[in-house]
Amino acid sequence: MTDTPELNEVAAAARDAKRAADAAAEARTPARPSHWPLVPIGVGLGIGSAALAAAMLYANAGRKKG
Repeated sequence: MTDTPELNEVAAAARDAKRAADAAAEARTPARPSHWPLVPIGVGLGIGSAALAAAMLYANAGRKKG
């Protein structure tokens, strides 16, 4: 037989999880850096949409129906 003990799948999964956790702890840069300020962009889009809707309502308010 071999000199290394056989590992079952639970022990192997635990070993792999420990390796992944150790590698993640050593990583200094985030996986996906965020350079876009998403909250101000979202607020700006919301205000722009509301302004566009108000302009459309104002433009259609003066038309006569029929």
